Amino acid sequence: MLVVALTGGIGSGKTTACQLFKKLGTPIIDADEIARLLVQPGQPALNEIVKQFGQSILTAEGTLNRAKLRQIIFSDVDNKTWLESILHPRIRQEMARRINELNAPYCIVAIPLLVETNQMEIADRILVIDAPETEQLKRVTLRDNQSQAEIAEIISSQATPTARLAVADDIIHNDGDLERLQQQVESHHQKYLSLGKTV
Repeated sequence: MLVVALTGGIGSGKTTACQLFKKLGTPIIDADEIARLLVQPGQPALNEIVKQFGQSILTAEGTLNRAKLRQIIFSDVDNKTWLESILHPRIRQEMARRINELNAPYCIVAIPLLVETNQMEIADRILVIDAPETEQLKRVTLRDNQSQAEIAEIISSQATPTARLAVADDIIHNDGDLERLQQQVESHHQKYLSLGKTV
């Protein structure tokens, strides 16, 4: 089975592209979804996070306060490194387990921080969703309750478009036209089905 890692910056349209691939019958493994499952109440990773940052990292319902955690890790590189050391090995392990269970010509593994976490070896091909920064800002402003300055800070903390494109085997240009995005997804789908037969 061909394993395709899909990546891109915040607001580049990764989720929409994954939804389009899924509609075509492609299995999707989402690193963010796995990360959310790993920090559910009762999970060992959440217990370690609480031990590190205290009970105040939890909401009144006992779930992880994501906004608070985001502030902590964005303001302190050591905290960010510590959190990654707790989550990333577990995410990789779960992704590998899910890949091994699949029976399909190819699958998409969505890893937003593929380049930043140097996980290129997980995949046979790397598909980068590339979008203009103006488009990224517009999308994230509409989607999240964050200021343009906060979003710009997140964009600058991620790999540059140049660094992502340097590792890309395939590129989807997502400038905001859904029809064009769909055409590109369908074209890559056919290509991956064909390549999947040879793996």
